[in-house]
Amino acid sequence: MKLEKTDFLSADEVAEEDIVERIFEAVIDQQLPPGTKLSESALCEAFGVGRMRIRRSLLLLASREVVELHANRGAYVASPSATQAREVFEARLALEPTIARLAVERATPDGIAALVAHLEMEHAAHRNHQRRDAIRLSGQFHTLMAQLAGNAVMLRMTKELVTRSSLIIGMYGAPGVTNCRDDDHAAIVDAFRSGDGARAEATMRAHLAHIETHLDLALQTGRSVDLVGLFGRPKHH
Repeated sequence: MKLEKTDFLSADEVAEEDIVERIFEAVIDQQLPPGTKLSESALCEAFGVGRMRIRRSLLLLASREVVELHANRGAYVASPSATQAREVFEARLALEPTIARLAVERATPDGIAALVAHLEMEHAAHRNHQRRDAIRLSGQFHTLMAQLAGNAVMLRMTKELVTRSSLIIGMYGAPGVTNCRDDDHAAIVDAFRSGDGARAEATMRAHLAHIETHLDLALQTGRSVDLVGLFGRPKHH
């Protein structure tokens, strides 16, 4: 989710979109475990902004289901339950194998070329051990396939499910891996090259089942985190 930067921000102020992205990245990088309390005062100090900007940022994160807001208790990093995680992957298993088959049947040469180019970016992220980028690119691979399938309803559902899955994988996946194996994606791309929709469908089904089985839903949650120490340093790109 991206917002337009407002014109009235001074040069040293942090825009809401930047606060949202920094917190989201920290969650995906497992620096903010599920259930971590996000103190408004600590975030104000860390980012050097007022309470209203922090509150608007937390509302945006809540709309992305990254943060849960509790009346009279404050904001906490979301804690998807094992049941919720299973429901997300159950929905993906019901939807995405069919999307893969339709995408193979309907993809244009340009569409297949875009999928191949995207796969190369995934390979590079894996080679360079860029976990966050690999998770993001892996999710985008699934969204791109839904675009090639040419069904707007399926695309919208896939985007929502992939966003929720990326959060679950970032929180509960092993730190050294992305859980979305790029060799699975390569096998799906091969099915596109050969025009084999049935193979793409079967590979996607096995791929999603593999992702789910490599999540640790018993991960420890709710430990205290020094938010000022985490976010109060300059962001290096």
